[in-house]
Amino acid sequence: MKAILLILFASVLAVSCNNEKKNSTITDEQKGDSVTIKPDNSINPFDPTDVSPMDMSYFPVDYPQLKISKGTTEPPKARIIYSRPHLGGRRLFQNLLSYNEPWRLGANEATEIDFYKDATIQGKKIKAGRYILYCIPEKEKWTIVLNNNIDSWGLHPDTSQDIARFQIPVTTTTSSLEYFTMYFKQLNAGAELVMAWDYLEARLPMSF
Repeated sequence: MKAILLILFASVLAVSCNNEKKNSTITDEQKGDSVTIKPDNSINPFDPTDVSPMDMSYFPVDYPQLKISKGTTEPPKARIIYSRPHLGGRRLFQNLLSYNEPWRLGANEATEIDFYKDATIQGKKIKAGRYILYCIPEKEKWTIVLNNNIDSWGLHPDTSQDIARFQIPVTTTTSSLEYFTMYFKQLNAGAELVMAWDYLEARLPMSF
């Protein structure tokens, strides 16, 4: 009887060890930082993700990283805050926008540009402050408008609050850009705000 019990115990122990070895095997897909748990695709009931994510760009370029890595204490010169709509199989002026009609240069909240110090754009002096930025697009040029109606949703232009307008050329690119993009590019005498979407690109130079 004791011999039978010992045999049964040994058999159970062997099976258990084999299972542990199998369960502890790590596949190539599970190595490193790979996710081994399926992501939760349930809807966030508190603050669902927007289809047009908000983004931010600084001048000097990558200012927050420079502030941390190099310890700079000088404030930035400019910042743009905007939401990024995408084409989703559509074309910009065939399906989304119309020529000669105001456009918020983004989605959701009005696009905001912050000048931390006085700027000069096309010879016009712009005082440091917060402004919304919108555009009146035409086929070969865009009119870029600075306006005082900050902290607003969408675009309900009150031209009485416009502080400056600038006309800039539009160029055609060789490849389509899915998401609307705005960023600052360093120039010798300042920067330019680049605005690009679909096959179009426009640039607004400025100095500080």
